[in-house]
Amino acid sequence: MGMPEEEREAKDLSNLNEVYLAIISRYKDYIEEKESISVAELPTLVTPNGETVSRKAGEIKAEFQDYFFDKDFYDAAMKAFNFVKDKVATVVLPVQFWLTPEETLNFMVGDLMDKNVLLCSLLIRLGNPSTRVFVISKGGDKRTFIYFEFSGKVYVLDLDDGIKEYAGRDEMIEAQKLDDDTTAYEFNDKLYIDVS
Repeated sequence: MGMPEEEREAKDLSNLNEVYLAIISRYKDYIEEKESISVAELPTLVTPNGETVSRKAGEIKAEFQDYFFDKDFYDAAMKAFNFVKDKVATVVLPVQFWLTPEETLNFMVGDLMDKNVLLCSLLIRLGNPSTRVFVISKGGDKRTFIYFEFSGKVYVLDLDDGIKEYAGRDEMIEAQKLDDDTTAYEFNDKLYIDVS
């Protein structure tokens, strides 16, 4: 007796994924060469006006009665943070490949940079243009999070390490313990800044 239909379809899908992985692995160097972007291009990754990002931000706003930025933004930011942290799966691809926030939302997967870029895009769309992706590299380690200013404070939303609050940007930067061996930069849809 043959394999049941559902089992055969699952096996076919598994085989197809193996073929895709083989193709990606074979052309890894070519893909990564074409996927490299300069620091000046990083702001193009943040797309608060993208259709899918706008729709998701609208869904978050709809959870509030008459969304009002000064009153509701912090709670909306927490909803966006929890959505990205809990609902968007973290994947590590075998190649360096940039997903747009639209793609991250459509596929509901991304690496930590993709997820932070999505979160940044959502928070800007929710009304806070101060939101930025912050990247720290030291040796082979890389840490990425977003931060924003709201009601006189700075909030760090770290998908690995949770939420932290600071009195201001200087205090937040100081808490990162940057040194001469550290590379740090921040960006959003409007700017790129070298921090160290």
